[in-house]
Amino acid sequence: MNLKTVAVWYVSWSQKFVINTSKITPHSWRSSLFFTHTNKELVSTTPTIQGTMASHIVGYPRMGPKRELKFALESFWEGKSSAEDLRKVAADLKASIWKQMADAGIKYIPSNTFSWYDHMLDTSALLGAVPPRYGWSGGEIGFDTYFSMARGNASVPAMEMTKWFDTNYHFIVPELGPDMNFTYASHKAVDEYKEAKALGVDTVPVLVGPVTYLLLSKPAKGVDKSFCLLSLLPKVLAVYKEVVADLKAAGASWIQFDEPALVLDLESKELQAFTTAYSEFASALSGLNVLIETYFADVPAEAYKTLTSLSGVTAFGFDLVRGTKTLDLIKGGFPSGKHLFAGVVDGRNIWANDLSASLNTLKSLEGIVGKDNLVVSSSCSLLHTAVDLVNETKLDNEIKSWLAFAAQKVVEVNALAKALSGQMDEAFFSSNASALASRKSSPRVTNADVQKAAAALKGSDHRRATNVTARLDAQQKKLNLPILPTTTIGSFPQTVELRRVRREYKANKISEDEYVKAIKEEIRKVVELQEELDIDVLVHGEPERNDMVEYFGEQLSGFAFTVNGWVQSYGSRCVKPPIIYGDVSRPKPMTVFWSSAAQSMTKRPMKGMLTGPVTILNWSFVRNDQPRSETTYQIALAIKDEVEDLEKAGITVIQIDEAALREGLPLRKSEQADYLKWAVHSFRITNIGVQDTTQIHTHMCYSNFNDIIHSIIDMDADVITIENSRSDEKLLSVFREGVKYGAGIGPGVYDIHSPRIPPTEEIAERINKMLAVLEKDILWVNPDCGLKTRKYPEVKPALTNMVEATKVIRKQLGK
Repeated sequence: MNLKTVAVWYVSWSQKFVINTSKITPHSWRSSLFFTHTNKELVSTTPTIQGTMASHIVGYPRMGPKRELKFALESFWEGKSSAEDLRKVAADLKASIWKQMADAGIKYIPSNTFSWYDHMLDTSALLGAVPPRYGWSGGEIGFDTYFSMARGNASVPAMEMTKWFDTNYHFIVPELGPDMNFTYASHKAVDEYKEAKALGVDTVPVLVGPVTYLLLSKPAKGVDKSFCLLSLLPKVLAVYKEVVADLKAAGASWIQFDEPALVLDLESKELQAFTTAYSEFASALSGLNVLIETYFADVPAEAYKTLTSLSGVTAFGFDLVRGTKTLDLIKGGFPSGKHLFAGVVDGRNIWANDLSASLNTLKSLEGIVGKDNLVVSSSCSLLHTAVDLVNETKLDNEIKSWLAFAAQKVVEVNALAKALSGQMDEAFFSSNASALASRKSSPRVTNADVQKAAAALKGSDHRRATNVTARLDAQQKKLNLPILPTTTIGSFPQTVELRRVRREYKANKISEDEYVKAIKEEIRKVVELQEELDIDVLVHGEPERNDMVEYFGEQLSGFAFTVNGWVQSYGSRCVKPPIIYGDVSRPKPMTVFWSSAAQSMTKRPMKGMLTGPVTILNWSFVRNDQPRSETTYQIALAIKDEVEDLEKAGITVIQIDEAALREGLPLRKSEQADYLKWAVHSFRITNIGVQDTTQIHTHMCYSNFNDIIHSIIDMDADVITIENSRSDEKLLSVFREGVKYGAGIGPGVYDIHSPRIPPTEEIAERINKMLAVLEKDILWVNPDCGLKTRKYPEVKPALTNMVEATKVIRKQLGK
């Protein structure tokens, strides 16, 4: 079977189980399965395919194969469509997903994994955990309150947003305190179960587990930071019991509690909370089959013991892709009569499963837990992967044959379940083996020169010869910046017109000259706006870039790209991670032309804007045939070449964003030091060759940085801009506790992920808080993050207020 045949056959086979949501986005697929939406039901033109072995999917992407939910949400937020319009799009998406899994033969199909914004926010809504500032007075929580919590509104800021474990997905952090009055305020879980049941699909309702919910929460503003959030467990469980009672009344026979906090390094009192919670919960759960799902890493031995001893629990789910050591724990003892949901199909990446290896793993587990107690599952929710490979018409056949998106992973799960029961699809397994073999032997994967150069890096730690204090002095003499210099993070709003220009250029509808002229004109507007606002260090706004990772990947070897491989990052925001399939190198300069053009338009310093190697790694779908550190070193060398070319072109301030450095930190503390060592080293490699007078910036956003502050210092950047305002200035606490930071630092003064425009007084107050713990000579003033997702009517007044607040503080300092 040649490569083209393998790719076409594999995707075509999985298309048998793909739903055409033609009511949402018209397109034709070569599929024998087609659904038409009526007011009451979805009707299939082919019979349901029944699997003979139990199979399960932890969760599924919400946005739709072509981001239908994203566009519906943004239309609703802009007042262009009604709440009913939004609900209609959501109903079509949910129905298509449930029927897709049912017709693929999945036995345990999840419901309540859909969300309007975020599943942790959904849980806060379910519990009525609404901070007082949103003015909610009780009753069922509606869109106004829900979206104000997520995005803020004209009068109050949004709730904090941070990374979901070690993924690029962001969740809304609950704000809790002893006075929180928990009440059953959202019936979404029950409503979705009934919605699926009305379509003839019996689902497993999914809830964030009560202990994980509390462990991921934070004390509300004004609540003592030492407040024990787990003390709220009895109040929270009272609401969970009401939800469970409603689900039982609706006919649910299974319920899934996601408790991924069990993979963390927990203290004994935190582990005890699980025992307490499910013991207290046991009578309410009576009559239901209860699945506790864990994912993203190994479950530590003590946590495994606690988990498998929980009262009233029927089944336990484990990530056996990222948690391979958990296999040893299972082999060492698994509770008799309980079900094991074995997560052998990777929910975090897009590579086709090694079906033969997974089947061997499953057979070994079958011997331990028993044939009737083993369920084949995804390793975690498929939320973290792209939706459907069938929509990728531009990927070449060889690479396409190596991949599996969410729709294909559903097929893989059921194929493994059938094979385990003795009904192996020989053609499907043979196609899979051919694809794996072609990937392993393909010459496009390996570049000996790149591997040799990366291997040579390990002989040095690549530190700049001069310390940061001396470098800052040299840079100030050259740049002559005022005290509290102002800047932005990089991107400016991406207008409809700008996106049209890029789209038409890609489609060859406009010439290269026309494209360059249009992009230069956009840069000129951004430069003039910044000069008008009196910002000190400028950016060119990145109008030529569709994404801060994909843009670079398109110019590096070893990368492939999708058309519709979108993954939710937060709310309606989606990213399209490139695929790193081979060794990485830089054939030619990537940003020098645009940065040089921008610098020629102003006498003020213009930042060269690059994405760092660790962020490119963490925001891509990464090859799994070599250590991640090896791939990062290869990317670091490519960025190093770009940094040096920017310096030669006269760019004196170069920003190398490492927004995702914290995100890649392993969940287990025993593995963190090694990751931080090679991640920080990779950053230093990128700028080891520059002169002392070239100022190196980096940027980080939306994570908890306090526990890695010493590694951030060890990056040895001249200036770091870092998210601060949305997390309620949590970052500043490390400096209050005595951490000394000698480089330049710009903790964000306002949250760009909210449409709210912060007043001058509020920003000035934030700057004063920073000055209480940081020296004025090292403090920079900037927003939390890039401005790409905002609109100019929001950006202009917000930046105006930021600059005005800075000038007010400068005057105060002058006195």
